[in-house]
Amino acid sequence: MIRVFGLLLCVALARGQRPSDTDSAALIERSRQKALDYAHSLPDFECSEVVRRYAAPADGLKFGAWVHTDTLTIKLSYSQRTEGHKLELIDGKPTDRKFEELGGATSSGEFGGILRTIFDPASQAAFDWESWKTVRKHRTAVYQYAVAAASSPYYLRHANRRAIVGIHGAVDVDGETGEVLQLTYIAYEIPKQLDVQGSITTVEYDFASVGGRNYLLPARSETELHSSEMWARNKMEFREYRKFSADSVLDFGAGK
Repeated sequence: MIRVFGLLLCVALARGQRPSDTDSAALIERSRQKALDYAHSLPDFECSEVVRRYAAPADGLKFGAWVHTDTLTIKLSYSQRTEGHKLELIDGKPTDRKFEELGGATSSGEFGGILRTIFDPASQAAFDWESWKTVRKHRTAVYQYAVAAASSPYYLRHANRRAIVGIHGAVDVDGETGEVLQLTYIAYEIPKQLDVQGSITTVEYDFASVGGRNYLLPARSETELHSSEMWARNKMEFREYRKFSADSVLDFGAGK
């Protein structure tokens, strides 16, 4: 069955055709299994996360008013399927401040959390095939998806408040392996008390070596959040992946 599915999919790829509903659903199921196994498949590792943060007044974009506020260098540790964040530098200077005490916009969950949110059957996501595209020489299928707030486990945080929201967006799925190479998630059904008018995040995945083996890991991410008072934009890069060392000190923030 898998061999037949692969042959049919290759034919569709070669012709650039829309896959049949059966083949499209089969590819999503392969992606679902990959996504649900993703966190378990990762080794314990650490990397450097560089976050460039920008802000603008809520009405400032008509003047092109994005202003760079700071650059954060974070030691990100992943152990026992949990992310830990230790803030090391602010604008290139050492700091004793805690990651969870930072003001402004921060984010987490790129290492499997958002994949589980989208693909967990409990989220009841609806998927619709959109098109074929090429990502780093990989032929990928683009799917639009939506997870309603009623079945969503995703929390949006703002100004020390958080609320469950729905998300929708697109996932770019490798047509051969079912792995997600890029995804976008946009918050909707946002409670008014959260004072967020919009939130959109894009995550790009690429292969990186950890302990001599390649893993598909986040390479870049960008988040933009709009509130009534301020707009925020974070551009993140994940660098220098390496095996988690026994003497590393983890700093697990609350609510990660």
